[in-house]
Amino acid sequence: MFFRPKYPIEALLRPPVEFQSALAAFSIAIIMASMPGMIMMSEQMAYVGAGILVFAGLVRFNQGWQIYRYQKMLVRLPYYGMRPRKVPVSNRTLFLGLGFRWSQKHTQRLFDALEPENEKYITPSRSYRWARELEKKLDRLKVASFLIAVLSSNSRLNPFRPLPPVGGNPAIHAVGMLEGEHPVDMPLGERVGHTIVLGTTRVGKTRLAEILITQDIRRGDVVAVFDPKGDADLMMRCQIEAQRAGRPFYMFHLGFPEISARYNGIGNFSKPTEPAGRISDALPSEGNSSAFKEFAWRFANIIVQADVALGNRPSYHSVRKYVNNIEPLLMQYGKMILNKTAPEGWEKVYLQILDNLDPKTLPFSLKDRNLEAVALLKYCENTGFYDAVLDGLLGAFKYDRSYFDKIVSSLAPLLEKLTTGRAAELIAPDYGDVTDSRPIFDWLSAIRQKAVVYVGLDALSDSTVASAVGASMFADLTSVSGYLYKNGIAHGLPEMQTGGRKISIHADEFNELVGDQFIPMINKAGGSGYQVTAYTQTESDIEARIGSKSKANQIKGNFNNLIMLRVKEPTTAEILTNQLPKVRVNEIMAVTGANDSSDVDSGIDFTSKNEDRTSKREVDMIDVSTIMSLPKGQAFALIEGGQLFKIRMPMPEKEDDPNIKTEFKDIYADMVAKYTTGEGLMSRNNDWLSVARAA
Repeated sequence: MFFRPKYPIEALLRPPVEFQSALAAFSIAIIMASMPGMIMMSEQMAYVGAGILVFAGLVRFNQGWQIYRYQKMLVRLPYYGMRPRKVPVSNRTLFLGLGFRWSQKHTQRLFDALEPENEKYITPSRSYRWARELEKKLDRLKVASFLIAVLSSNSRLNPFRPLPPVGGNPAIHAVGMLEGEHPVDMPLGERVGHTIVLGTTRVGKTRLAEILITQDIRRGDVVAVFDPKGDADLMMRCQIEAQRAGRPFYMFHLGFPEISARYNGIGNFSKPTEPAGRISDALPSEGNSSAFKEFAWRFANIIVQADVALGNRPSYHSVRKYVNNIEPLLMQYGKMILNKTAPEGWEKVYLQILDNLDPKTLPFSLKDRNLEAVALLKYCENTGFYDAVLDGLLGAFKYDRSYFDKIVSSLAPLLEKLTTGRAAELIAPDYGDVTDSRPIFDWLSAIRQKAVVYVGLDALSDSTVASAVGASMFADLTSVSGYLYKNGIAHGLPEMQTGGRKISIHADEFNELVGDQFIPMINKAGGSGYQVTAYTQTESDIEARIGSKSKANQIKGNFNNLIMLRVKEPTTAEILTNQLPKVRVNEIMAVTGANDSSDVDSGIDFTSKNEDRTSKREVDMIDVSTIMSLPKGQAFALIEGGQLFKIRMPMPEKEDDPNIKTEFKDIYADMVAKYTTGEGLMSRNNDWLSVARAA
């Protein structure tokens, strides 16, 4: 707003009296220009004077209009929407939305707007409330349907049009509209510091994820999207943007195995101890369960190491098979390692032991066991032969079967869940089945292809399996980051283009996925090009999932960028407010007084005064209640080393690219039917994916 006078205290919540002076200036200008003789001026001087008054009137009218417009936006913000293909993409910055940098003056304006005497400026008018009450009264009358349609129309010509169904307090964003909004961007260099997005359910986290993912795909980053609940529109957005950018797309979804890609959660690793950790991470670790978890890890580790030594790729099926019956693995590995490292003639000694075995003299724990395996055990005991893996297998073999079943009681049910039903085909794929056309992917190959990977974990149906698969994928990604850090992207592929690659990982409902395996990823994987954006609802969700407050703080401390939507937990809101400085705001206090005169000869009986006093007080730049009152689709962003921005995201508009065709239209319809995720402005029933509906 130009020519806006500077005063110590802004007076924005008042009648726009500038219109009166503008009207007076225009009226006098008309008189001067049309009847200069009446005011005894020459025509030339009258025209010059009229021009000066018109200019002054325009300045005052503009000042009044800005005041009027500001007050209207305290109740209703201007519409902001965007088509998918219009999302801005840059090789230097990440677009977050429209907004402004928050400072002391915005805190002052919000403080003023929330004063009781200014309530009329932040609440709808009486006529608006009357229209809404009338709609309620006539709602069940069919004869009044036309009137209700008129009153509820969203047309700008409707003086009673309803407010957008976003809730919250629009004044929080309107306090920055006086100077205007601008695109808020985060430098891409900040993203390797990782970003956390906090917001309660149905306030726009997934909508923000769509905007960020769209940019990452078009920019050329490798994109991995983890979606525990299986959001249909998010999956389709990934597929459409991958197609638009000409990128490979893998969809892994536990809820729809018939069209999903396949992934072996424990088949790819850098160290043979990693698969056992991925399996045991899904087991409970509270209280006495920790001891059973450690034994489960040890037993799974022995099985995996033996299986790998035999030249096999481990899978959940193979681990379950050998947990139920370890004897075949013991015999295969034992004979293999003895042939390699035992003295010559070991077979003769082994056969002699086998011939001399008497089942009646065996210990109780070895009765009903395979005699060949018992002979192998006796051979190692008699000759002192030692191999670490074989010794572990023999140790498990020696346990009494009933005792052994108890100590692996937590492992067996988990493996049964992971290997039962059609979902088992996805996480324990048969590499030799040439009739199965569903692709098998791993993270290293996806990164080399610059692919887009969508992972739907169907946590609403089975949270245990979803958690186990998600944790194993995170652990696998961490392992791949170590490989990339040491060897680079083109190791072993001389014809491949070298150079680093950005791997953008988006973890929706982050609290469903986080575990111990996630800590090294955000601690150390930035050097491998990993940039994690995590979306969750509360601080407590992370702590409850990880089971340790110190580890939860360690995870939160590694997110350098914070985007805070509306939250309902005060401690979560304090993650932002505690990082902001205090500011000083002006308070106006009305003072009225009257005094009697004690001088009977003065002629003055009493004196009175009315005055406004200003004082300053220290307040939080943003308080908890402000964050808890944010409308849907709005957020505070603390980025670039502590700079605070207020942003709002664009509403989704219709997809209008005729070249986009989706191959997942049927599965999209099924997912929409299965996963209903809310109503209103930020609901998933939006127009972004109309191509999928029409395809």
